[in-house]
Amino acid sequence: MDKKQQFNFSYILLAFMAITIMQFWLGPGGVTQIPYSEYQQLLTSKQVTDIVVSENRITGKFTTPRDGKTHFQTRRVDPAIAGELDAVGVKYTGATENTFLTTLLSWLVPMAIFFGLWMFVFRRIADKQGMGGMLNIGKSKAKVYVEKDTGVSFKDVAGVDEAKMELEEIVSFLKDQDKYGELGAHVPKGVLLTGPPGTGKTLLARAVAGEAGVPFFSISGSEFVEMFVGVGAARVRDLFEQARKSAPCIIFIDELDALGRARGSLGSFGGGHDEKEQTLNQLLAELDGFDPRVGIVLLAATNRPEILDPALLRAGRFDRQVIVDRPDRIGRAAILVVHMRKIKAGPDADPDKIAALTPGFTGADLANLVNEAAIFATRRGGKKVTLQDFTEAMERIVAGSQKKSRLLNPSERERVAYHEMGHALVAASLPSSDPVHKVSIIPRSIGALGYTLQRPTEDRFLITTEELKNRMAVLLAGRAAEELTFGEISTGAADDLVKVTDIAKQIVTRFGMTSDIGHVVLEQQRTSYLGETVFNTAPRDYSEATAREVDTAVRNLIDEAYKKATATLKKRQRDLKKGAHLLLEKETVTPEEFPALKPQKAARKSTAAHRAT
Repeated sequence: MDKKQQFNFSYILLAFMAITIMQFWLGPGGVTQIPYSEYQQLLTSKQVTDIVVSENRITGKFTTPRDGKTHFQTRRVDPAIAGELDAVGVKYTGATENTFLTTLLSWLVPMAIFFGLWMFVFRRIADKQGMGGMLNIGKSKAKVYVEKDTGVSFKDVAGVDEAKMELEEIVSFLKDQDKYGELGAHVPKGVLLTGPPGTGKTLLARAVAGEAGVPFFSISGSEFVEMFVGVGAARVRDLFEQARKSAPCIIFIDELDALGRARGSLGSFGGGHDEKEQTLNQLLAELDGFDPRVGIVLLAATNRPEILDPALLRAGRFDRQVIVDRPDRIGRAAILVVHMRKIKAGPDADPDKIAALTPGFTGADLANLVNEAAIFATRRGGKKVTLQDFTEAMERIVAGSQKKSRLLNPSERERVAYHEMGHALVAASLPSSDPVHKVSIIPRSIGALGYTLQRPTEDRFLITTEELKNRMAVLLAGRAAEELTFGEISTGAADDLVKVTDIAKQIVTRFGMTSDIGHVVLEQQRTSYLGETVFNTAPRDYSEATAREVDTAVRNLIDEAYKKATATLKKRQRDLKKGAHLLLEKETVTPEEFPALKPQKAARKSTAAHRAT
């Protein structure tokens, strides 16, 4: 019998037991209690039928209903005593001891059985339909992890040494509170981990719990918010109550922005009476209400610290903010070492070389890269994961998987070859550009018909005006090559135009790098993490005349970059033609196969992949 059949059979059995017990205690419906002497008279006059005799009770049915009742019940009396009473004409009936207790039980026992049965059925149905929290709607859903559950320590976290050093103090305090108490110091009440997605914020929090060996309450900010107003606040109270009982401990709230968004911002209707704001108010009250000396540490993580409520970030609540940023080359190599322990890497799979291929990658990106490389090696039947597998995995992540089934007609294929070779030759010709790593005209799954991959020689944190203009020229070189060769342009440069326009706008409105506009910031930056920049969506706060000047400056920058790309390719038309023919023959070309792609000057910048769409 499977589980479903057992489940259905248990319900049938319980229902049968309930009906039987109800009939035993209450008897059949429409029952009247009559004296035993009256029963004897009815029996003599044949006014009763269907008699059922038990040890102390007789039940039966009237031949003719009396007062709407069809059945009767009476207590048996000893025949000898009944005969004596009949002789003198006395009305009599039977009785039992403990009448009050029997009557009470006749009501309470069926009610208790019915209530227990109802609770059992309701819980089973609620759990089956995902409604298990209905009866405990105000309880916290935090999962408690201890050291053996997390299985993560600081040795499993790499590439974020500064963040790890700050969190080591938290571990030290939880292990030895008396040491800090000697000088009156106490651990920060709250520590906020901020940074781009995938940089290891949650992993760091779990590592802190693993190192400290204390209970670890983990919950997402979205789990506090429900459709019922007041439920989130109740869960916050319950979570901190559990933490006080388990102190010293760590409370970790992931995605804090789901709970702590600034009050009165978009998405809040009706002032301070909605569910999210009540939940945030309760969290603020709890942060003020607990003493950090008892050993409760609140860790939280968010990708969007700029939208958090200012009251949440003030001193005394979240005392410390730890930025978990994208790792540099050394950090990426350390992260790769951690993840490459799980695979069989070949001798040429040097983490430092792989780190050089992956600027801007986060820890999650690198973990995905290692897994993709292992998949490539397995697919080709290799015994070890080689550097070539990592290169192909990186290309798949950046440009998408190959789509050799997408067949281009000869004219389109030739146009794509000239387009991509134009990117590569201008990148090799201009100073401060990343060296070209590979040029390909194999279509990719993201819609690219070809791509030019550049590899930086170092991590960069600043970029000059000339370097930005050279980057724009490289982006526009594909279209310039098409126009030089075919005398007309195509839609293949659509993605390049989006990128070059964005760079030009940043030069004018954010970096103040043009003489026409001057050193004025017209576009406020909201947040920036090494290449990932999100701008304010508020309406512009400058005049139409200034907007016209901005448009003119942007157009002038793009035109200047296009002229530079065209002039460069005119000088190298022979290389352009030769390189395009080689691409048509081999589909993928490297600088080793075509030396004209090697840089003419020292190259440096951030990585870029240009593609024709």
